[in-house]
Amino acid sequence: MKRVAEFVAIIIAVAMTFSAIAKGETKMAIWGHTADGVAVPIYTLTDGQIEVRVTAYGAHLVSVKAPDRTGKVEDVVLGFGTLQGYLQQPNASQGAIVGRYGNRIAGGKFTLDGKTYQIPLNNGPNALHGGPKGFDQYVWKSHEVPDGVEFTLVSPDGDMGFPGTLTAKVRYMLKGDTLRLDYTATTDKPTVVNLTNHAYFNLHGDDKGNILDQRIEINADRYTPVDATLIPTGELAPVAGTPMDFRKPEVIGARIDADNEQLKLAGGYDFNWVVNGKPGTLRLAAIATDPVSGRKLTVETTQPGVQFYTGNSLDGTLTGRHGVKYEKNAGFCLETEHFPDSPNHPDFPSTVLRPGETMRSTTTFTFGVVK
Repeated sequence: MKRVAEFVAIIIAVAMTFSAIAKGETKMAIWGHTADGVAVPIYTLTDGQIEVRVTAYGAHLVSVKAPDRTGKVEDVVLGFGTLQGYLQQPNASQGAIVGRYGNRIAGGKFTLDGKTYQIPLNNGPNALHGGPKGFDQYVWKSHEVPDGVEFTLVSPDGDMGFPGTLTAKVRYMLKGDTLRLDYTATTDKPTVVNLTNHAYFNLHGDDKGNILDQRIEINADRYTPVDATLIPTGELAPVAGTPMDFRKPEVIGARIDADNEQLKLAGGYDFNWVVNGKPGTLRLAAIATDPVSGRKLTVETTQPGVQFYTGNSLDGTLTGRHGVKYEKNAGFCLETEHFPDSPNHPDFPSTVLRPGETMRSTTTFTFGVVK
């Protein structure tokens, strides 16, 4: 009996050890300081072989380390190795939480309850990602939560021309191989809000060339065509018979240079797809795979749309954490969000938020491998 008891004790001890190893953890450190001396934390979330780093500056997703089919780990998110990299490139949007309104607003103008508001223009004739100083350029308050960290930003009434004091919260939580982002927002005046994460992914590794040989599948029968300034025309067009059809996996570069007016306007893919299923329910948005490494990224969201962007504006002026310049098509984005310019399209799902309401959305990024 004594030996049995000892054996059972050993088994329990081993099980507890493996449980401790498998259990995720969150660590915080001060990454640096802004020019006016504000300390900026960075958090490292680990669970199994997945490591995620997020910082309070712009609530940026700094890095995601994930294994390939052989177990080799690479960073699959484009980004900078130091806080200074982000401070010196304030509009790069590398992994940032963009807002108050992610994506474009035509002419930077919208009318709400009979009053017209003007957002400063920063993308030709339009406002992009909340204007010249969006949410990506603030230090968010932060604290640890189970499996991760919560960031909070209070945007005052009139910030970049938007009405109402908006309190935005974003939680990054890593559990197993899934990174979950929960967004909430409240306001004290009617306003519009569209929050998303602007991470650039490269499943080869962030310093391993472009993404044109990787495959994308997008769960959408329709997309929103754009005009010459990349503002939606208002149409929800079928993807069938066009280079926008990713209902089955397609190589990103296979049709990116096709003789297609929309692709020529955007210089590649930079469009919003209407995710199939009911908005507000967590459902498949997209799957990306890399045939070389075997890495796979599955994106699910409660949002009505996903903006698939192929890094068309990257031009080598940004140098990543490994000293590699990010050229065109160095990464792709899957920005889960409301449709661009929704405040000016009454037929689009509404982005209006009123006092007493809470905007909520969830997006998950699951990292795996295909054999």
